[in-house]
Order: sequence, then structure tokens, then C-alpha cells
Amino acid sequence: MDLVIRDVRVVDGSGGPSYRADVGIDGGRIAAVVREGAGRRPSGARVLDAGGLALSPGFIDMHAHSDLALLRDPEHTAKVAQGVTLEVVGQDGISYAPCDDRTLGEIRRTIAGWNGGGPGDTSVDFDWRTVGGYLDRVDTAFGGQGTAVNAAYLVPQGSVRMLAVGWDDRPATAPELDHMRRLVAEGLAQGAVGMSSGLTYTPGMYADDAELTALCRVVAEYGGYYCPHHRSYGAGALNAYAEMVALSRDAGCALHLAHATMNFPENEGRAPELLALLDRALTEGADISLDTYPYTPGATTLAAMLPSWANEGGPDATLARLRDPAVAPRIRHDLEVTGSDGCHGVPIDWESIEISGVGDPALAGYVGATVAASARAAGEEPWTTALRLLTDDRLAPSILQHVGHEENVRAIMRHRVHTGGSDGILRGDKPHPRAYGTFPRYLGEYARELGVLSLEECVAHLTSRPAARLRLADRGLVREGYRADLALFDPATVAAGSTFDAPRTLPVGIPYVLIDGRFAIADGHRTDALAGRSVRRTAV
Repeated sequence: MDLVIRDVRVVDGSGGPSYRADVGIDGGRIAAVVREGAGRRPSGARVLDAGGLALSPGFIDMHAHSDLALLRDPEHTAKVAQGVTLEVVGQDGISYAPCDDRTLGEIRRTIAGWNGGGPGDTSVDFDWRTVGGYLDRVDTAFGGQGTAVNAAYLVPQGSVRMLAVGWDDRPATAPELDHMRRLVAEGLAQGAVGMSSGLTYTPGMYADDAELTALCRVVAEYGGYYCPHHRSYGAGALNAYAEMVALSRDAGCALHLAHATMNFPENEGRAPELLALLDRALTEGADISLDTYPYTPGATTLAAMLPSWANEGGPDATLARLRDPAVAPRIRHDLEVTGSDGCHGVPIDWESIEISGVGDPALAGYVGATVAASARAAGEEPWTTALRLLTDDRLAPSILQHVGHEENVRAIMRHRVHTGGSDGILRGDKPHPRAYGTFPRYLGEYARELGVLSLEECVAHLTSRPAARLRLADRGLVREGYRADLALFDPATVAAGSTFDAPRTLPVGIPYVLIDGRFAIADGHRTDALAGRSVRRTAV
């Protein structure tokens, strides 16, 4: 065999008890799993003595924002060093395919705070316009070698609406809805695993339930799943979750709830109500899963906080309204008094909004401080500071929003349909540490230190459960015949190195990561392997 991993503790992803074994790898697949004392030990061209280490399937990041990072950075150590071997991109209803020349420019500006790629960024050649074209770029990146990790893609409903309807806040016409159905079907036929929505982001949030249901019926026909960032994580969170459950059941479509948190003061201690809602639906036969990150703060862009009416028409229209002295006070009132739908129906607390990144280096002094703190230092009101950042940086600032509750985080991660997703934004001078630390934090903080999950349960949440949602028949378990996408870690020391003060610090205790049987991490260091490829929806 190509490689034998000798005397390793196998945490196989099933959730069952771990065991000691020798694991043989050949041709990019697991060729042998021989339990201790169960038979002849395999031999290989290379033998790795793994005494003290655990072997698990590679981790699947169910909510990633690496759409451009995969094509820009061959190292991609933020994810590879965590043991991540597959990321699901195209999240929150806005990504780079499908598109045309007009919408590509709008998309690049709208999510520059997530991914970079804004005007003037030449680090990626945007030479595709279809979902299949993007996935082909993943396969042929870096001179045809591929990417650092594997990638699956969700058709972004907001991008689809941009193409068919534009940025208008109105119902789609019958021809426009037919156009959107065709775009979603084409994306799924080209390999997307489902469809995402960002229902607090424009223009996707302008879709009503009837429109979303019609698109979800297309997704169901192709055996995909619907992944909504739903309409509220704040004042209307439970109603928003219930809306998505009802909508997906009406459409006959599998549902995966993105970053399923219960944030803001209104929801402290209310995770059991969400879980009861999901349990009732599951008992009635609904097909539901969810993902979370093991942290309390969230992360997005500052422009996402604005009311939806202020974003109608696209980025240029938004900037015009912010610069209009007759309109800007209305935006402020919605943010600070009414509770903007962009801020989940909750009046914004500027003390909770920390600037994590900017597009213009001249504004870097704001990074790492809350809007309220910067305003105090300047002797002005927080709105004045926020308005200057939005206009001077042309909507590019990214933020951390400190509104979470630890008891909710723990309760949700225990649920039987829970999976792990980093929601990791890799851009900005001070990104959320979840981008670099989600998976080792699950293993170290929540499994080993806090005992919220056993090690075996935790690994199942990060491997076989997401693989099942993605309908991947040969990933997510340590089994003979399965792909050799694997992580070797030390259960006694594995931990996230990243913190809010040093968010780009790599984890510890994950010395080996294999993708397609090739070492992407060896002896704790990134190799030059680029074994990642697109993972496309299989026919049902």
C-alpha cells in the first residue's frame, strides 16, 4: 500500500466507540482497517507510527466563505491546518455564480467584506459565469493542480434574483420566476449540492415565501437541500425558523439551517424552544439538519445592518442614500430606534459592533475597536462614525457582532441533527477567530475540556453527519473503500490557537491531514499538495 498508519486510535465518524487499528491507504482511498489483534497487519511503502494520535475522517465545513480564498491562496492553512478537507461555499444567498458581467460587478462590491474581490482586486481572474464554470476553476486552479481542500457549492438565491429581477423590492413576475427556476436547475445540473439564501441580505430578502417555495421545489427535484440564512436571528428568530421549516416541507425539500444560533438579548436561554420546534418537525417526518460555530459573537458586514429599503437598487443606490442628508436620518432611525430588518429587528447596540476589517488601508485605525469606542475617541455620536466608515470605505467594512449566549451555543450543538460550520470570513485585519479555530475548538474546548460532547460524538457531528446531508457515499467515515480524506490529531492537546486578539493563529495538536491520500499537513507543516477538487451533486 502507499501508506500505513500504524497503531492509531480510530474515531471513525460513526459516533461509536473508538478503537485501535492499523489503517492502510492506497490510490487515494482507505484500503484496509485492521483492528488491533484482528488479523495480519498491512504493510506499505511508507509507515507512519501514530502512537498517541487519533485518526478521524477529515472535517467538513458546512458553512464556509472561502469562495475566492480557494482560488487565491494555494496554502489555505486557515482551513487545512484545522483538519478541514471539504468546504461548502456559495453561502448566504450571494456568491459569484451564476452571474453576468453586470451582476458580477455588483456581487464583488456587495461581498467584498466577506471575500475581498472588490473593484481593483486582481488576485482572482473572474473568467467564469456559471456554477459549472466556477467548479471547473476549482478543479484546474493553480496551473491545473487543484485547490488546497475540496469544495462543494450552493446556488445562491440572491445572485439568481439579481440576474432575473435585479435589486427591486417587489414580487417576481411569472417570466422572472421561470427564469430563476431555470437558473437554479442549471446550477444543480452542473453540480451544485443545493441552494442557499440570505434573507436578511439584499436582494435575496425581497423574495416572498411563494417565490422561495417555487425555487425549493426545483432543488428537491434534483435531490439537493435548501440552506437559508433566515429572516431573523433576533427579535423574530423563532418565527423565522418556523417559516423555513414550513416552507421546506411545503416544497418537499430537505432543509439545512445555516449558523443556527439564538442571538441578541431577546433570545437568551431560548435555545430549547428552537430545539422543540425542530424535534416536532423531525417527528413528523421533516428532513432537517443545521450547523453552528462554537463561539458566541457573529460576523458580517457593516452594510448588512442597514434596513432593506436602504439597500434597494444595489451598492451605488445605497451609497447615494447614505450621502443624502434628507435620507440618512431615516436610516439612522431604523437602525437605532425601530430595529432594522438588516439587524434582525433589534435596535443596534453600537457597543456590540466591532470593526474587523476595512477595504481602505487609511481606515485601518478603526479595526479592533467598537463603533461606540471610536465615536467616544472622536467626540462624536456612533452614527456619525458608522456613516463615515460606510461611505468612505464604500460599504466594505466587516464587523464582529457581540450578541451571543453561551448556554444557547452548547444546547444547540448537542442536538442530533447538528453539524459544524465555521462561517469563517478570512478577510480583514482582525477576522473572527472561528475562521482559523472552529474545528479544533470543538475537539478541545467542547469535547475534552467541557464534556458537552464525547470525542466520538463530536467527530460524528463534524464528519459523517455533514457527509450524509451532502449525499456523499464515500466520505465522512473511516471505512474500507472510502476516500482517504483524514485528520490525525492528539486528543489530549488539540486546541484552537486563534483568539479574538490573535485570530490568525493556527491550531495545535493536528500534526497530519490527508486529502485524497496525500499529506496536506505533515509533521505540523503545510506541504505543497493541492489535492482538492470540486465535489459535485450526484444524481438521485
